[in-house]
Amino acid sequence: MAEDQTEAVAASAKATTAAEPETAPAASQPTEAAQPATSQPPIEADTEAGPASIPVDDNSADNQTVDEGYAASTTGTNETTSMSSSVRDYQFENNRRYHKFHEGKYHFPNDEPEQAREDMRHCMMVHTCGGALHYAPLKNPQKVLDIGTGTGIWAIDMGDEYPEAEVVGIDLSPIQPSWVPANVRFLVDDAEQPWVTEPETYDYIHIRNMASAVKNWDSLMTQALTALKPGGWIEIQDLNWLLRCDDDTMGPDYSLTQMTKYMGQALSNFGIKLHSPDDNPERLTEAGFVDIRHKIDKVPVGTWPRDPNMKTIGLYNRSTMYDGLHGIAMGPLTRGLKWTPEEVEVFLVSVRKDLLDSRVHSYVHMHTLCGQKPL
Repeated sequence: MAEDQTEAVAASAKATTAAEPETAPAASQPTEAAQPATSQPPIEADTEAGPASIPVDDNSADNQTVDEGYAASTTGTNETTSMSSSVRDYQFENNRRYHKFHEGKYHFPNDEPEQAREDMRHCMMVHTCGGALHYAPLKNPQKVLDIGTGTGIWAIDMGDEYPEAEVVGIDLSPIQPSWVPANVRFLVDDAEQPWVTEPETYDYIHIRNMASAVKNWDSLMTQALTALKPGGWIEIQDLNWLLRCDDDTMGPDYSLTQMTKYMGQALSNFGIKLHSPDDNPERLTEAGFVDIRHKIDKVPVGTWPRDPNMKTIGLYNRSTMYDGLHGIAMGPLTRGLKWTPEEVEVFLVSVRKDLLDSRVHSYVHMHTLCGQKPL
């Protein structure tokens, strides 16, 4: 990074302000499966909105009792697969912890701060969906696969919602909790490697927040089609980090726009297209799926919307970004663009400042894409 740019960004740190706490209401009840979106009205801005953050729950997990319907996950036991030390191990880089299994394939950390951010993003996305865990019109699914399960929070919720289904979550990192519903289990696996799953195994395959990780979407969709039962569904949900604005409040020097540009460049050097949600509908069709449903939701950045529900979604979104900026940016920018950790830290000063500026009415699109395997 140029020296004059570094000095300018560092000087903006003095303008950064603290966020005021604000509590988000619980999500509403699940909605029916949505049809493809056509056009969306602009989000009405709240001119009195100010910076806010979500308070931390003081209740420690150690003080919670274990429900009798929960059991220890079978990850790493003889029932699933033999776990070598490399699978259970981690690597550390720039004070963050990363996965060791297929080391370097996923460029974001898996440590506790990142896990907290992932769980908050789950809350935001479910809230955006009106409380629904899926849009696909499922009818009594018996076998469910969650690709890139992360902390396992979606798989656990899905297991609770469908107690008769077997829910399997796979990820490169064994970071899921030990106590889960009896019908939920987790495996350490790489979804982009050849699948050993028998054909026509699953009723539903769920993929979420994988735009920044998957290299070969065509192969992944083809393998998913083979693994699904006839009539089964795949659902892909992602935020497309292309910053948008319906008025003139977002200028060309908006640092979040600059950050997404740098992130796209960095990930492209590893063969990953950050804006893959734009191409996935066509890929799903080419893979052989039918009855494709594509829903696009607006997700604000910050608490500027006037509508209380949109304000809550924006609060979640900004909080996940603000709290996770270091983990989001450090790996891709140092590995993909060869920035120094110090250059990344200096750049993030201006990003944090702009995140807290509610005068900028920016938002991104959340894509939810469903497709059915032909009967």
